[in-house]
Amino acid sequence: MTIERLKALAQAYGADLRRWPASERPFAESLIAADPEARAALAEAAALDALLAASPAPSPSAQLTARVLAGAPARRAARARRGRLAWFLGAGWTAAACAGVVAGLGLTTHLTADARADAVLYQSTLSGVDDAEVLG
Repeated sequence: MTIERLKALAQAYGADLRRWPASERPFAESLIAADPEARAALAEAAALDALLAASPAPSPSAQLTARVLAGAPARRAARARRGRLAWFLGAGWTAAACAGVVAGLGLTTHLTADARADAVLYQSTLSGVDDAEVLG
């Protein structure tokens, strides 16, 4: 792990290593123990964490809450319409896929008939029992 990677992780996840990805923790711990620049970067992240923890949590205004609640039923109906549309589109794709499989199987039997006939003719020319092949 490099100092730049440690700084990026500290900016993204903060100073608490328990919030970091598990695969990165051992490398970060060894770098922090060995490098004073890494410890300084972690201390800077800890100061930012403390500042963020001390700031008040934002709360929505009453007007915003009323606006969101007023718009909820319309959005629920729009979501239901999108769900039905998605179902119909999915059914269409499924029907098209099934039609493709049926058409592919139908065409394949005609295209492979010549190959099967050649195999039968080849086997009829074999003279010994040991030379016989099994048709698939």
